[in-house]
Amino acid sequence: MKLIKRITIGAVTLTALASSMPSLADLTMGIFPRRPAAVTNKLFKPLAEMMSQQLGEKVDLVVTKDFKSFWAGVESGKFDIVHLNQYHYILAHDKQGYQVFAANEENGSRTIAGAITVRKDSGIDSLAGLKGKTILFGGGRKAMGSYIAPTALLKKEGLKEGVDYTAQFAKNPPGAAISLFHKAADAAGTGNVILGLGAVKKKIDVSQLKILAESEPYVQLPWAARKDMDPAKVKKIAEMMISLPKGDAVLESAKVTAFFSATDADFEKVREIADFALSN
Repeated sequence: MKLIKRITIGAVTLTALASSMPSLADLTMGIFPRRPAAVTNKLFKPLAEMMSQQLGEKVDLVVTKDFKSFWAGVESGKFDIVHLNQYHYILAHDKQGYQVFAANEENGSRTIAGAITVRKDSGIDSLAGLKGKTILFGGGRKAMGSYIAPTALLKKEGLKEGVDYTAQFAKNPPGAAISLFHKAADAAGTGNVILGLGAVKKKIDVSQLKILAESEPYVQLPWAARKDMDPAKVKKIAEMMISLPKGDAVLESAKVTAFFSATDADFEKVREIADFALSN
């Protein structure tokens, strides 16, 4: 009886200890819908798996179907780690306290730009030629490269949405380029790298499209962490991403040439463009 009693007490003690210890909850990594969901999931799965292995806890990859769903996840604090566009980051930093820790280097460049694209046979050779036309923007009004920066270009030209041109929206930037190719609009807000994406090249002949105008460059796409994440863990995540050597399989899969360290100060140009584009 004494032995049974000791075993029972021991089991209760172990249970109590286990319940008092902090459990390793899964980390959630959200990726914004720059590309179709199936493509995005394939590209970033190796990164999530690498993080899971090196952190010793599961990193769940969450890929949403559109910008609206993605942004709902950001606002609710669903994502511990999040890959987002530059304007998303500014809002997430100001409203939810997300802190940038890294950014993409793509094709060897640490900057990117917004762009407006037209068909080469459209007869449109300047921004002024878009007056009275329909422009299909990719991803919604929070899309930095395919709506906000292109809107700034149009505004500098003196063109006002709803007055001088009609704005429509595609699910994402690739969708805007693909729809433009099929003549669903006169121009598209795409960002300056969209025509180089494999997901776009596979579906249309990009040689029939051209970039009509391009914005000032600004810092590449950021990665940020929730404000309440352990700083040591954020540092470890940043270091494992930034230390990946050129040509690493994780980088190749994500279609980036490197990840580099980034801070909030790197986003001042983004704030400048967004303030101009979105002000009345």
